[in-house]
Amino acid sequence: MGDVAKDLTSGTVGGAAQLIVGHPFDTIKVKLQSQPAPLPGQPPKYAGAMDAVKQTLAAEGPRGLYKGMGAPLATVAAFNAVLFTARGQMEALLRSEPGAPLTVSQQVVCGAGAGVAVSFLACPTELIKCRLQAQSALADSSSAGVAVKYGGPMDVARHVLRSEGGIRGLFKGLVPTLAREVPGNAAMFGVYEALKQYMAGGPDTSKLGRGSLIVAGGLAGASFWFSVYPTDVVKSVIQVDDYKNPKYTGSINAIRRILASEGAKGLYKGFGPAMARSVPANAACFLAYEVTRASLG
Repeated sequence: MGDVAKDLTSGTVGGAAQLIVGHPFDTIKVKLQSQPAPLPGQPPKYAGAMDAVKQTLAAEGPRGLYKGMGAPLATVAAFNAVLFTARGQMEALLRSEPGAPLTVSQQVVCGAGAGVAVSFLACPTELIKCRLQAQSALADSSSAGVAVKYGGPMDVARHVLRSEGGIRGLFKGLVPTLAREVPGNAAMFGVYEALKQYMAGGPDTSKLGRGSLIVAGGLAGASFWFSVYPTDVVKSVIQVDDYKNPKYTGSINAIRRILASEGAKGLYKGFGPAMARSVPANAACFLAYEVTRASLG
């Protein structure tokens, strides 16, 4: 089996592990990010992450925590295949000879390149996922657009294609998606390699045990969100914004309006669930990827 096929297979397995572990955390993150700002004197719909969990379970049951999972599940193979394969091809370009280990700075470059490639798949997938996750949080808003109820991922896609500008509508939020994926993946793969080399005592990390891979993967995932979280908030609010009566005219306008109405903390709504998700989800992803890749030779 060639290296590309190995990366495709390993990335798929890693992505499935990441999705199963992390999706409930992601649902809560999006609900907190997309809830409308409360009126003066009124409390927000969700007081915090635990309150969002309680309300979701009470209103929708455990299935509510996995709402919107169909879109990323349907594309998880392609998403992680693109991410890890693009990273693998970048590694091949930067290696001085086949099999030579890369430096941490070279892994940062590989992560950034993989981030560019994966953004064009992540954007429409995230738009569909965010619409499904956010609709219950937006239900109490008076905006006309929130009256739309989506029956599932395909229903979202059909609505966007029919009523929001066709294919272009599915790529709403591409700029903040790129601004999240490029530096985020650069940080994640750089931190992952740095931690592996630190624990291995040198550039040869092939002998690291699963515990070390779990630690490195978990902390690498945390570094992704720590470095780009405000960008993710901007992406989410733009993607769930009403098409006919938009609240935001673009990414910069979204940042300004969030800062004006909620202050800096508005750019960190849902940060707790995102960080709580990132450690176990990315630990599972990297471990599954490394174990599968090693088993393939």
